[in-house]
Amino acid sequence: MPSPTIADFQQLIRDMYLEKDIARGVDGTFMWLMEEVGELASALREGSHEELKGEFADVLAWLTTIANVKGVDLTEAVHEKYGTGCPGCGQLVCHCDDAEKP
Repeated sequence: MPSPTIADFQQLIRDMYLEKDIARGVDGTFMWLMEEVGELASALREGSHEELKGEFADVLAWLTTIANVKGVDLTEAVHEKYGTGCPGCGQLVCHCDDAEKP
C-alpha cells in the first residue's frame, strides 16, 4: 500500500468526519486536539513506541480536522511555509540561532 500524501490524509479525514467536525465547530475540535496533545506528552514520557505512534497519528488527525473545518489546504500551507527551506533563515538545513524559533 503506498504511503498517503498530506492531501490524501486530509481527504481521508474529511471523508470520514467532516459532517461531525463542522457540527462540533472549531472550539470543540480544538479542545479534542489539546486532549490528544496531552496524551502525546504522556506517551513521550513513559509510553511504548506503539503508543507514541498512535498518539502522533491522533494529534495529526485532529490538527487536520481543524484545517478541514477552516478550509485550509494543508499541502498548500506546508509548501508555502516550508517549501523553500526554513522560514527563519531560508536554508534547507536551518542555520538559525538555537535561541531563536525558526
